[in-house]
Amino acid sequence: MPKLFFLLSGENDSMPAAEVKAILDAEGYSYVNASEFDQILRLEADVNCVQPVQVRSAYTRFSALELFVSDAINEDIAKTASETDFKSVLKSGETFVVRINRIRNYADKALNTMELEGKLGKQILNLTEGTKVSLKNPDKTFIGIITDEKLILGLKLTDITSKTFSERRPRKKPFFHPSAMPSKMARCMVNLAHAKAESVLLDPFCGTGTSLIEATFIGCRAVGVDAQKRMILGTRKNLRFFNISAEGLVLADSRKPPFFKVDCVVTDPPYGRSSSTMKSTTEQLVKDVLASSRELLGAGQRICIASPKTLNIAHIGTELGYRHVESHFAYIHGSLTREIAVFEKVNT
Repeated sequence: MPKLFFLLSGENDSMPAAEVKAILDAEGYSYVNASEFDQILRLEADVNCVQPVQVRSAYTRFSALELFVSDAINEDIAKTASETDFKSVLKSGETFVVRINRIRNYADKALNTMELEGKLGKQILNLTEGTKVSLKNPDKTFIGIITDEKLILGLKLTDITSKTFSERRPRKKPFFHPSAMPSKMARCMVNLAHAKAESVLLDPFCGTGTSLIEATFIGCRAVGVDAQKRMILGTRKNLRFFNISAEGLVLADSRKPPFFKVDCVVTDPPYGRSSSTMKSTTEQLVKDVLASSRELLGAGQRICIASPKTLNIAHIGTELGYRHVESHFAYIHGSLTREIAVFEKVNT
């Protein structure tokens, strides 16, 4: 299988790479030899897998076909490039450009990125036939990332897509609540739950509808439940604002959703001063929703749930019979770090 790499957002240490892997799993793409550099995920997989990642992901910037990895020093880069078969990806008559980006300050003093672009461009010209450099409208873009004192260079497969997450920030929506989750994080949670087109996704605490909106945009049949009528009405208003609709919005006790089966669950139960915990402690609320969701899921299906880090939700879920797949942590403010936990139902 081809070697691929993905440039990831630096907004979280672990969620971006986990999101890519979850999308591949959900879409049925197998991969091997996954490894990570700072903000880079490398793996071997069918090249077609880059399309669903680019469409679905919140934290991926672009993907590329990996051509070589070298130490981030001029001599090793030149030697490794000279041994690379650029003819296999750049045909006679095609134009190209080389772009080099740096993560943080890796190899800051050792490499000038503009000079390196020029040197590699000349090498590629010498190693191919009938090709030309085009800075403005190239047929192919060779993209290099300097990270972890390495240069990873590849042929860009998908451009950086300008998604509309910023337009879906909590305060941009007509119905706002201070506890609302950012749209990027909600989209990532939907992906971590292995949601896919036509699957039924439930949010038993739908709040302002953020997870429902993100799930709908990737083709899910999204169902929202909330115990507060104003939240249901607010979610409906937000959905209409984006010209989408949910499979259903239900006013009900979120701990006892009136369903028999769903394909996955994504939720951010209420906690904190601005949220209503329905006269229950946050811990008990989380236990109840994990227990009720387990009855709706089949073996191997997932729930992705957020909670305060102090709650130790991984332990709670395991005690209730789930397999704890992974947890990620997102600092929100001085008194709150969210734990994004993924659980899988196992046969009992």
